[in-house]
Amino acid sequence: MKNIFIYIVLLWSTFSFAQNEQLAQYYYDKGDFDKAKISYEELLKSAPSNTQYFLRVVDCYQQLQQFANAEKAIQDRYNRYKQGVFLVELGYNFQLQKNDSKAKNYYEQAIEKIKVNPNDVYGVANSFEKKVLLEYALKAYQTAMQIQPNFNFNFQIGMLYGQLGKTDQMIDLLLTESFTNPQNTNLIQTQLSRFMNGETDNTTFKDAMRKALILKTQKDQDVFWNHYLSWFYVQQKEFGKAFIQEKAIYKREPESLMSIVNLSQFAMNEDDDETAVEILNFILQNTKDLDLLIQSNAYLMQIKIDNAQEKDYPAINQELQQLLATYEVNPFSLSLQLIQAHFLAFNLKKTEEGKAVVKKALELNLNEYQKADAKMELADILLLEEKYNQALIYYSQIQLDLKNDVMAHEASLKAAKTSYYKGDFEWANKQFKELKAANTQLIANDALEYFLLINDNTAADSTQVALKQFAKGDFLIYQNKKQEAITQFQNILKTFKGQEIEAVTLLRLGKVYESQKDFASALSQYQQIIDNHSDEIYVDEALFFSAEIYNDELKDTEKAKPLYEKVIFNHQDSIYFVDARKKYRELRGDKNL
Repeated sequence: MKNIFIYIVLLWSTFSFAQNEQLAQYYYDKGDFDKAKISYEELLKSAPSNTQYFLRVVDCYQQLQQFANAEKAIQDRYNRYKQGVFLVELGYNFQLQKNDSKAKNYYEQAIEKIKVNPNDVYGVANSFEKKVLLEYALKAYQTAMQIQPNFNFNFQIGMLYGQLGKTDQMIDLLLTESFTNPQNTNLIQTQLSRFMNGETDNTTFKDAMRKALILKTQKDQDVFWNHYLSWFYVQQKEFGKAFIQEKAIYKREPESLMSIVNLSQFAMNEDDDETAVEILNFILQNTKDLDLLIQSNAYLMQIKIDNAQEKDYPAINQELQQLLATYEVNPFSLSLQLIQAHFLAFNLKKTEEGKAVVKKALELNLNEYQKADAKMELADILLLEEKYNQALIYYSQIQLDLKNDVMAHEASLKAAKTSYYKGDFEWANKQFKELKAANTQLIANDALEYFLLINDNTAADSTQVALKQFAKGDFLIYQNKKQEAITQFQNILKTFKGQEIEAVTLLRLGKVYESQKDFASALSQYQQIIDNHSDEIYVDEALFFSAEIYNDELKDTEKAKPLYEKVIFNHQDSIYFVDARKKYRELRGDKNL
């Protein structure tokens, strides 16, 4: 019983202490430094050795301009512990009082303290950095490394060079550190990437990085530098240049194609089809690995289909048949089988043949993810045929078989869209609401778009007449019936002119025209949104899509630039903000084109 009583007392004390800490933090964050000071003083009495509480007490004194109290507290602390960090605190206390000579004196004493005890560098340098005394922090690290050669603060020094604007010194030191200690390369590359893609003008930094790496590859034949230069080009999305480096590496180290395979993925993800095709063909010429051969051929076929016109379909169909004859129908060639099924159903409009291919695949000895892939394709084809309930059964099976997996979330999104297409907006919107929080950004963004679409147009029209017509147009797009979709959306614009549905209809119409390479018509739709719906949620998309057409398709950068600029300055919450800023900087000259 006595032990239980002691345990309860300890538990209550811990809970009470935590509450006091939260209260002190609350007052501090609120800017009520009088109350925060009292709270932290009480906490410090309970835990006298707690440096964090002590520094908060000092900070509160300084915020209240009680500099004498702060000085006495810091001096007492220094006398007790003799740590250099408290010399920095004393110096900063005088700096706040504009007494720079005394401040400098204490800062120099802190540096001298490192010479006596190099381990003091951790507290001293960290304190200098927190107070943005970067030159002193730099001097602290450099002093420690001079006294104790086993210390390595190259990363910290490099980052300080960057913050001080000493770009060349930063890059040289961090690249040298990467080469000397390769285990630190990922950390260093993460920080270099931050500087390359930072908020400020980064032309100088990127140019310096490029020159330094090219110089390294020329002076030193180690493939380490080819890998680094390839990484740099990938960061800039210059996949063709990265491929040149990867080929140079492969000639000297032909054991693995994995880096080149990864590069092909990067290029495809960024829609650089030309480079992706070049890389994939290189893989086909340089491997005998069955998985790689099938994977590369599958990617090549998908790129061909995505860029094909109807006249190309017979040749693509024949090529798919030849590939499956070569690699045979087995679990290894499933990706090719599903591409063939999709092509038959969606492009050639032979849904029965497409379903037959998938059903035959499902008879194979597939793992759970392969089964899910096949079921997803079968559901997609059933949806194409307007067999909504059958499609929903297969999507639901995937959700149950792979709970919480990305593929399950994809199936959930497709199930929600299926209900949306058939006009069951209430159930669809419940699913879209849940999927807004999906881990995969693309799924979350897609779900959010449909959630807002249904909500906005239900509020404006409780009968959902316009929304039903719009969903029909979306379904025609899904069925790859683009001309019928255009007619459907044009009818909506005539019937529901001036209503809530108008802006999003113009947006959809613009995207369909874009897919048909009718850029003049697409721009016309987007311009109507910009002119007539500037206060609605679709204007950022209209601006960004217009800028992309001018920049990428029409090569009219002078028209693209102000459109990107409007996204940057007027729509900071847009999902296109980051891309718009990057493209704008490129056009402004912040990156070598």
